Amino acid sequence: MFPKPQVALSPNTYEYESFPLVKPTGFREYDARWLFEQEINLMGVQALGMGIGTLIHEMGVRPDLVTGHDFRGYSSSIKYALVSGMMAAGLRVKDIGLALSPMAYFGQFALDCPAVAMVTASHNDNGWTGVKMGANRPLTFGPEEMGRLKDIVMNAAFRLREGGSYAFVENFPARYIADLTDRPRIKRRLKVVAACGNGTAGAFAPHVLTKLGCDVIPLDADLDHTFPRYNPNPEDMKMLHAIADKVRETGADIGLGFDGDGDRCGVVDNDGEEIFADKIGVMLARDLSKLHPNATFVVDVKSTGLFASDAALQAYGAKTDYWKTGHSYIKRRVTELSALAGFEKSGHFFFNAPIGRGYDDGILTAIAVCDMLDRNLDKSMADLYRELPKTWGSPTMAAKCADEVKYEVAERVVQRFTAMRGAEQKIGGHAIRELVTVNGVRVVTDDGTWGLVRASSNKPELVVVVESPVSEMRMREMFKAVDDILRENPEVGVYNQTI
Repeated sequence: MFPKPQVALSPNTYEYESFPLVKPTGFREYDARWLFEQEINLMGVQALGMGIGTLIHEMGVRPDLVTGHDFRGYSSSIKYALVSGMMAAGLRVKDIGLALSPMAYFGQFALDCPAVAMVTASHNDNGWTGVKMGANRPLTFGPEEMGRLKDIVMNAAFRLREGGSYAFVENFPARYIADLTDRPRIKRRLKVVAACGNGTAGAFAPHVLTKLGCDVIPLDADLDHTFPRYNPNPEDMKMLHAIADKVRETGADIGLGFDGDGDRCGVVDNDGEEIFADKIGVMLARDLSKLHPNATFVVDVKSTGLFASDAALQAYGAKTDYWKTGHSYIKRRVTELSALAGFEKSGHFFFNAPIGRGYDDGILTAIAVCDMLDRNLDKSMADLYRELPKTWGSPTMAAKCADEVKYEVAERVVQRFTAMRGAEQKIGGHAIRELVTVNGVRVVTDDGTWGLVRASSNKPELVVVVESPVSEMRMREMFKAVDDILRENPEVGVYNQTI
């Protein structure tokens, strides 16, 4: 009998070394994240592994699983604790070692494993850990699976069994790199800044782009889990500014930034202009729609309104579905709709055949951007960006809000805007034209300006995004109006960044 996990234990005590620590708030909507030692200990990770194995058997999935870990000083120890739990629950584990999340997803296909459990905290600050899981390639767990996993683990409802095993797969990165580069080289000689924020992508992204024919300028590509300059997060303005500076310094054609586990990509054009990922999505959708008319694209509710209003996309017969933010949600929706691609403002991009296998891969996204430039030999990245209709949009901003209350606060905001619309009240001086409530609330006014509030799925925060096709002033007016509604809730704290 394995002991029931505790929700609060102090390190360097008898209890901490004798019982599993698992804070229940670490189970998010589509993955798991904890502060290591404060919110989960190694015995707690072992319990998580037992829970994953129990759930996979419960789902009737063949018990073969790929695992790997990102480059943090503690990730390998966490992985081995996880592996011990999964083996105890009867899983046959194939370990690909130090890896990117998309490398683990690729492993599900290359090693014929239905399931995956990748140890990573992605772009979270050092000190965080987590697991991205799935049992039906190329999908990852959503709320239903995560809720069931939480119940199993927190109640110690494990079903342990014989048959578990472990095998280390040697030289697996070479197979992943070969899969990405077994194709024609890029004809256009592109000078590319490849920024990795000292995260795991530094071991792979520059090499792949070089093999495809790019002239690569590595930036912060040395692996260093202390992240000495900034967190590897292509949504973070510090990282984008660093890429922009390097692009201007070197005269590069493009800057590409990869997050900590390599499943996201950010872009800076040849003028050093930082382009938010949703606008990159519109550019890619335009390019791909020429090759694949009448294609369907899935985008998250944080994304620009151009996906619905752009005349070029409409001319190619493109259809757009706005859906819930989160890599698991968009990935699942792309599969459900047989969409050509899915784009998330955070930089998670999903390409179905003939481009990809449906999972998010930052390096594959970078290749798609380079291919777009290759098909537009007479245009620079800045030229393609300038061809988009002008909108004024904010970065993805996040206001502090505790995990225990963030969903309640978000629902209050939804109800507040719903009541305002019902009473025909204006927001920022304009009538409310539409409310999109598939994930928090996206408030669209009569001039196309919109603002979004939703609970973050992996941090104690409320996410806020605003955009206007009219002017920067209208964008700022919308932000103030949305923020005024948020400030009616005392649980909401300061922003990580603002406009």
